[in-house]
Amino acid sequence: MLNNRNEHVTTPFKHRNLPRLLLQAREAVMAHNRPWLREHGLSDQQWRVLRVLGEHGTADTGQVAREAYILGPSLTGVLARMERDGLVRRARDAADQRRTVVEATARGLALVARLSSTVEAHYQWMEQALGKAKLAQLYALLDELIELEQPVVKHRHRPRPTADSARADA
Repeated sequence: MLNNRNEHVTTPFKHRNLPRLLLQAREAVMAHNRPWLREHGLSDQQWRVLRVLGEHGTADTGQVAREAYILGPSLTGVLARMERDGLVRRARDAADQRRTVVEATARGLALVARLSSTVEAHYQWMEQALGKAKLAQLYALLDELIELEQPVVKHRHRPRPTADSARADA
């Protein structure tokens, strides 16, 4: 039966929903940047690709997919549209014909230059609002969380919580 009386429902959850909070934070930040991206005809994914290429110059598609957090099949479509719009160029890697490399065109790099100043201004505003130390702490905590959640490799042991350890922590 549905609880329609806004009563507090008890759940087994002890912690806040971190993935949802991270998504909310992403959306809050992107809400400031998205209008400028749309003004220039860019999707979030296209901007992420341009940002990667603006930071690295030429990159293979695997690196772009990893750093822009776009799955390979989706990246293929994104790059095709960007190539059609004159923002990127794709070519076979001269050293390894199995690999495809991507680079931003002059038009793509001009967009990166134009939009990066807007993005950096927003980050400057965040730094002023939060303070330099808090923003640095946020970056450090996010880096630490990302590292913590990397897949376990043989040379690094990360114990998983057990029912007993969870009760002891409660």
